[in-house]
Amino acid sequence: MKKVFEIFDIDYEVMRAILKVKLTMDGRRTPTMLAQNSQKKDKGNQFIKSLWLYVLFGLFMIPLLFIGEHYLFQMSMFFGMFTFFIMTSMISDFSSVLLDIRDRNILYPKPINRRTVSAAKMMHIIIYLGYLSIALVTIPLIVGLIRHGILFLLLAVINLIFINLFVVVLTALFYFLILQFFDGEKLKDLINYVQIGLSLMIMVGYQLLARSFEIINLTITIEPQWWQVFIFPMWFAANMDLLLNQSTEGFYLLFAALSIIVPCTAIILYLKFNDMFEHSLQKLTYQGKSKGMKKAKWRKWLLQLFCRTQEERAFYRFASAMMKNERDFKLKAYPSLGFSIVIPFIFIFGVLGDNGEDLANSHTYLTIYFSLLVIPTIMLLMPYSVKYKGAWIYRTAPIIELKPIFSGTIKAFLVKLFLPPFLLLSLVFTFLYGLKIIPELIIVLLNAFTFVVICFAILKKAIPFTESFDQYTQTGNGIIAFFLMFLAGVFAILHYVSTIYPYGTYIYLGLAVLYLMVSWKVAFNIGWEKVIE
Repeated sequence: MKKVFEIFDIDYEVMRAILKVKLTMDGRRTPTMLAQNSQKKDKGNQFIKSLWLYVLFGLFMIPLLFIGEHYLFQMSMFFGMFTFFIMTSMISDFSSVLLDIRDRNILYPKPINRRTVSAAKMMHIIIYLGYLSIALVTIPLIVGLIRHGILFLLLAVINLIFINLFVVVLTALFYFLILQFFDGEKLKDLINYVQIGLSLMIMVGYQLLARSFEIINLTITIEPQWWQVFIFPMWFAANMDLLLNQSTEGFYLLFAALSIIVPCTAIILYLKFNDMFEHSLQKLTYQGKSKGMKKAKWRKWLLQLFCRTQEERAFYRFASAMMKNERDFKLKAYPSLGFSIVIPFIFIFGVLGDNGEDLANSHTYLTIYFSLLVIPTIMLLMPYSVKYKGAWIYRTAPIIELKPIFSGTIKAFLVKLFLPPFLLLSLVFTFLYGLKIIPELIIVLLNAFTFVVICFAILKKAIPFTESFDQYTQTGNGIIAFFLMFLAGVFAILHYVSTIYPYGTYIYLGLAVLYLMVSWKVAFNIGWEKVIE
């Protein structure tokens, strides 16, 4: 490929030297997907060691290859799953690489072509997405070769390459657009929200993809809709159906054309605006002005109502500020908050389908318990912070007991993070189901508070914001949190049982209040000797 790079005025040898350093440094970084099994003492590239997990995910794509010869359906789902894994990895692990400006001070003063630096950055990402793609699709593609033949394999490989390039370039161009209008701290916050929004769009988009098809008497049909043009996995599936099944309907031709024109156009635009993109990254170094701390009187009154002691109020304010300003915390926590809003509606419409008239008389409002799944995730994040070295303040401050630290922090989480999406869901559910479900929503809220206490009791104890995020992927708490999510289902089952009996809802409501009062009173009596050092 040396000649290809030189055509674009890229110094091939220098690019290789830069890549060598970047790949060496990657051996010292723990990827998000490696989860709980990584250890700091392990040698070698941790990303490569994590690829077995992607191989496992790839096995779930194999059944799609046995759905007859309807390539538009099966390959849309196949490419949709592939895009889901690629984009989530791009957001979690590689956006920081794309937006990295740390090597500018080292490389830019040297006699190095700027385009060479940009090419090294892009190749750095593409190499790892290549590893990830190979891990995901090698086994499914071997099955596809046996099942559908060599032409299927070649078309699938070409489409996967185009999808990879399109995802990288689309992400870069999206960030470039944002960089044109914002700078400083506001830009960093906005990029954080964009990454969160992309995570939600991936999930909602995959649901739209699945709903583009109907299965009637085991026959898969599709009715073209205008919004399907924006679901780009269908573009690449359409060109396979066009070539393998000779499907020449108008929308097949349109989608197949889009699968070639749009990625190629995106790549050309990226190459044209790449220098401007790198220059715009300088905005990330600007520091915004700090905002004044103006507090409304009603907020102070509510704070005194929720937090009865001065110490608890102090840690409530501290935890609120940390959750608001910690970008790493928000990037890990906010997508799950978004999912807690989206998932209940996905299950409601998945169960009822088009029978909207049965909604008010059903128990599908219990899907609001999916909003509780965010609780173990954020409880698990509580001990971690980028500024963890400031934890010495806990030892030097005149803190006699730990209870106000934990209770104040958890109340901050409930008020600042959990209650806003829950109240939004409750408002929509009240509109859909009527005022009769208000007692049910109160029970769900009380169960959520109790669930928080249970999660706190089961998870390992650590003083909030005192540990590095590097340790976040090295503890076993993630597995515990995964199983804690099933406990939310137990609450939902008990709630459903209570609705079967006369006055069962109100009896369950009284029991929920009683249990919450008792559990909240005793849960946070933790001594210094029980917290993680």
